[in-house]
Amino acid sequence: MIQSLDYIGFSSPGFAEWLSFGPEVLGMQVASRGADGTVRLRVDDADHRLTIHPGDEHALEYLGWGVRTPEALAEVAGRVRDQGIAVHEGDRELAGERGVAGLAWFVDPFGNRHELSWGQHRHPGSFRPGRAMAGGGFVTGSQGLGHAVLVVPDLAEANAFFTGVLGFKLSDRIVDPPLNAQFYHVNGRHHSLAIAEVPGASGFQHLMVEVASLDDVGIAYDLCEERDVPVVLTLGRHTNDRTTSFYLYTPGGFHLEYGHGGVVVDDALWEPATYTSTKIWGHRGTKHRDVLPFAIFNQPKESA
Repeated sequence: MIQSLDYIGFSSPGFAEWLSFGPEVLGMQVASRGADGTVRLRVDDADHRLTIHPGDEHALEYLGWGVRTPEALAEVAGRVRDQGIAVHEGDRELAGERGVAGLAWFVDPFGNRHELSWGQHRHPGSFRPGRAMAGGGFVTGSQGLGHAVLVVPDLAEANAFFTGVLGFKLSDRIVDPPLNAQFYHVNGRHHSLAIAEVPGASGFQHLMVEVASLDDVGIAYDLCEERDVPVVLTLGRHTNDRTTSFYLYTPGGFHLEYGHGGVVVDDALWEPATYTSTKIWGHRGTKHRDVLPFAIFNQPKESA
């Protein structure tokens, strides 16, 4: 029922830095700002897909999953309620802020807020990259914004929730101790969601965006070096989705994977596999990886 990762939101004390970082380094377009200074960024003809709200600390605020119709939204929301999880209806003002026709939201068992929405606002032919891009922009469309990776304390419990309740389909897994991760798709993108097990912890690890040209990956890499943007993993190619990418540390306190060339999943032919390494080549950790936070961890929930 879920079709794609349509949008994502964070809060950060570094929100204003995205006004230059988003367009000049990543090639995103700055959209209309919120009354409180919120920075909204476009990667295609949708109103906006990445939002950075003002905040005292770095935090994941919400993941926005798109469905096709109000009926589909109601069906997924019903499955969530059946698990004893409260689902809240978003009002017209909230839907307007997200650039959708309607939405509902809930907090998963690991402390992450998810929003289910339909009717994303789009404006054909309106996207203008923030800098010159060899391929013209980002790979989105039916594949959505990109992918998100969550840290979860128990992989089996998280797998049961995301597949059994939300309907994600397993693409494959990587077991390379201490890494134990699973990857899920909802459309042709190899994965829109991945989960990595870290006992006793939960939170957000990284966001991936895909560009239409390998040259744009290289240009972004050069820009990061020129502007002293911390690169945490060097250029490399993944074993499972075959993406050529690098990882950088953003002013929002989270890692961002910037890549090109991901494989497209065909459910009629796809067979999940297990890999014992994340990379075919490259993706070497830098000095920044050793000193910068691995993830934005959720605050422990207060006991009832």
